[in-house]
Amino acid sequence: MAGVQPPPLRSLDDFLLCSARFAVPDVRDLDRWNNRMINNLLYYQTNYLLSALGLLLTAGYFQPLQMFVGMTVVSAAFVGFVFAAENQATVRRFRRNHPYVSVMAVLLAGYLFMAVIGGVAVFLFGIAFPVLAIFIHASVRLRNLKNKLENKLESIGLKRTPMGLLLEALGQEQEAGS
Repeated sequence: MAGVQPPPLRSLDDFLLCSARFAVPDVRDLDRWNNRMINNLLYYQTNYLLSALGLLLTAGYFQPLQMFVGMTVVSAAFVGFVFAAENQATVRRFRRNHPYVSVMAVLLAGYLFMAVIGGVAVFLFGIAFPVLAIFIHASVRLRNLKNKLENKLESIGLKRTPMGLLLEALGQEQEAGS
């Protein structure tokens, strides 16, 4: 993580307003669309982080209890799945030795999940809507000269950013010539 530096916050004028240019991507040229998205994700990553945080906090402001309940249930389900995956033999042995307790636990978990499905929906919407907004902006925002220059520095390794590391981990490295 040494040498990783967050990029600066881009101006609202550059991000959304007057100087920003938008166009629908050509869906027949997927490589070009992918290149545009990756470059915009790299260039506007601080703006995207703040936008996602703002949208998540807005959803939490209007439904704080539902958001908290949803976050708790989704986190507990994730931890439960990880625990079950890591301890398959133990879980299997418990199910075999205590079948009624296992069935009751599954039924109780299902009932509790159904009781809090509204909170889960609020939380998942609070996560999915910012991701969708970022996807749409990265898809339709045309690149400018400064964007291209910054992305060149990232692609040849002179600058390392958190989004660059994330995209690299996901196998979406951009070529130095793009």
